[in-house]
Amino acid sequence: MLDLVTLRRDFHMHPEVGFTEFRTATKVVEILTSLGFEVIYGQDAMDGDSRRGLPSEAVLEKAYERALRDGANPAIVEKMRGGYTAVIGVKKGKSAGPTVAFRFDMDALPVLESKDGDHFPQANGFRSHYEGNMHACAHDGHTTIGLGLAEKLADGDFSGTIKLIFQPAEEGVRGAYSIVQKGIVDDVDYIFCHHLGVGVPLGEIHGGSHGFLATTKMLAHFHGVSSHAGASPEQGKNALLGAATALLNIHAIPRFSTGSTRINVGVLEGGTAANIIPAYAKMVVETRSVSEEVNAELEQRVRNIIAHSAAMHELEHEIEVVGGAIPINYDVDMAELALEEAKQVEGFHSFVNGAYNAMGSEDASFLIKRVQDRGGKGTYMSIGTDIPAPHHHQKFDIQEEILPRSVELLNRIARRLLT
Repeated sequence: MLDLVTLRRDFHMHPEVGFTEFRTATKVVEILTSLGFEVIYGQDAMDGDSRRGLPSEAVLEKAYERALRDGANPAIVEKMRGGYTAVIGVKKGKSAGPTVAFRFDMDALPVLESKDGDHFPQANGFRSHYEGNMHACAHDGHTTIGLGLAEKLADGDFSGTIKLIFQPAEEGVRGAYSIVQKGIVDDVDYIFCHHLGVGVPLGEIHGGSHGFLATTKMLAHFHGVSSHAGASPEQGKNALLGAATALLNIHAIPRFSTGSTRINVGVLEGGTAANIIPAYAKMVVETRSVSEEVNAELEQRVRNIIAHSAAMHELEHEIEVVGGAIPINYDVDMAELALEEAKQVEGFHSFVNGAYNAMGSEDASFLIKRVQDRGGKGTYMSIGTDIPAPHHHQKFDIQEEILPRSVELLNRIARRLLT
């Protein structure tokens, strides 16, 4: 029987950021295989061209080598090389029936974990071994819950099919889209996604969550010509100046009467020295809105501004989409079903059907929307756990007692639909 606490702490000690979850994903493959699941991973689980915000080849290779040093099975991890870290576990029941999917994100964050004595992982010996990376958003718990659920369903004593989706690169809303594009959820009738914490206290559960924003994350490159800033400034084409022009105009885009919006330029980099006209600059910008249509309009305006700002300064430019999400519209009857089952699990005492979730954006939205577009249903649940610090904070942590409770809840949901 899996020891959920030990498993979660192992994942916590080895946090891997998006598309570099080589060790984590390998462990998931090994456990699912041992439980008799059909396991789909590597390029069979993701559409490579649809991955967004993929790290550089050098970063991917460094993480790959680290995973091997830290015990990743060489035969398994080889198939994930290059950032193909999604894992899908499939278990067919004893007879025909619907297909029910659950999503579990695996990636960590580039956060330096606290060494303070009052930080529970530090005090109990399972602080991150990878300095500068940390599970600061409960994905170590999510992955553990997914494997605990796999163990509960390993007997195959149900009618239908279970599909467990272990997703890379949720942070930056980058990983789910490639799984959708691969067709992984095209046969799914019901899908359940969840998050621990998110401002919900221990003992409370929200069967459905709304308020997630549509978003597009873009990386813009500006290419100019370097020149001596004193001797021949007129011969240069200032890429940083073009990017700065774009920044100011992007933040001048007006608000919309048809839906609230957010715009942010989070990164602006360029130049090498005070006396050199910058030949290159890059900008990372995001748009967000409660409306998918308004977000699309915002994105187009940002693209226009970048193009015209580059043209003003005689620069070349290109734009990459490095992340994205759409709003989540959960099915009320699925939220109600989740709450009905939660009422049968010891420890849950507060039940909310639908609640506003101010997390920002979630790329589980693509998975849920794809299932709904093909006639299925889905919901996104918030499962409470008290946290000592906000998500993405260096002292973030979860209450480990929520792990078996969540496994039992998801097991009940699955068997309810697969009777």
